[in-house]
Amino acid sequence: VGGKLNACYNAIDRHVLADKGSKVALIHDSPTTNTVRHVTYNELYDKVSRLAGGLRRLGVQKGDRVVIYMPLIPEAIIAMLATARLGAVHSVVFGGFAASELCTRIEHAEPKVIIAANCGVEPHKIIYYLDILHEAVAMSRWKPLKNIIYRRSNILMSDLDETWDVAWENALDTPVDCVPVDANDPLYILYTSGTTDKPKGIQRPIGGHLVTLMYTMNTIYGIQQDDVWWNASDLGWVVGHSYICYGPLLYGATSVMYEGKPDRTPDPGQYFRIIDQHKVSAIFSVPTAFRVIRRVDPDVTYGRKYSLKSLRAIFIAGEHCDLETMVSRSIVKRFVKITRDRI
Repeated sequence: VGGKLNACYNAIDRHVLADKGSKVALIHDSPTTNTVRHVTYNELYDKVSRLAGGLRRLGVQKGDRVVIYMPLIPEAIIAMLATARLGAVHSVVFGGFAASELCTRIEHAEPKVIIAANCGVEPHKIIYYLDILHEAVAMSRWKPLKNIIYRRSNILMSDLDETWDVAWENALDTPVDCVPVDANDPLYILYTSGTTDKPKGIQRPIGGHLVTLMYTMNTIYGIQQDDVWWNASDLGWVVGHSYICYGPLLYGATSVMYEGKPDRTPDPGQYFRIIDQHKVSAIFSVPTAFRVIRRVDPDVTYGRKYSLKSLRAIFIAGEHCDLETMVSRSIVKRFVKITRDRI
């Protein structure tokens, strides 16, 4: 009773203090940009603490809100953890959401700062986030103090608005320590889809959420600290918050961030490639992903060349899994055969 904690400290600092800083925290695999990045806990600590310093310089304090509008890149997690480091509350909005949807969330959350990328990269097209952000801020009744804009390499960037925008590299400042908060203080606000009336902002308290995530990573998913865990989701969903960012990092494991599709970036063998290339121990995905692979490549022609020997478990959740997908000869039996019935 009366104890305090910080989500960022538990996700990064304590691993660095335990001499585990050289371990890879994040693997960002992006076939849409033909890049693979490995970010260690040491690197994450440096990037997060410096961005937190920049947020503090801009006036962000404990309890303030920060909206994050980015694709599935390490900088999105860096922004989340930097916000949490200050005891502030992050609200992640799906990258590429229309200006009207972003405006609704800005007006409700009333963020002191917005952190965004200049664009998102989809198959055969680029979505210019910065233009969408400028439109959303212009129509919003609530104005942030500043927008911090991360520029993706080698991609043309729209002009910054000197009134609102500051470049990511110019926002970084002297590293700051974690701010202790109460267990029932909010960690983040995440909005519902809006299928029933307006989107509703759901708050998650820090203490119980972190304890639950630590418990589930091992007890339910069987993950060990030396494992590579892949949640094929998005940070705009609660599953992405829980099991791309906080869960695996709290546990000290390695989390894969896949910026791609099951089939079009560039082929339906990518799930198998990710498992093989990064030696994934367990994958968490939705049935739709496997339905897509089964539909476009029913004989798993693209996936046969990859090894799945590292894989121990597949977790399917998030929607109804039809029987055809569950017992698909081409997909499930491929996993079972390669892993010798360990799935």
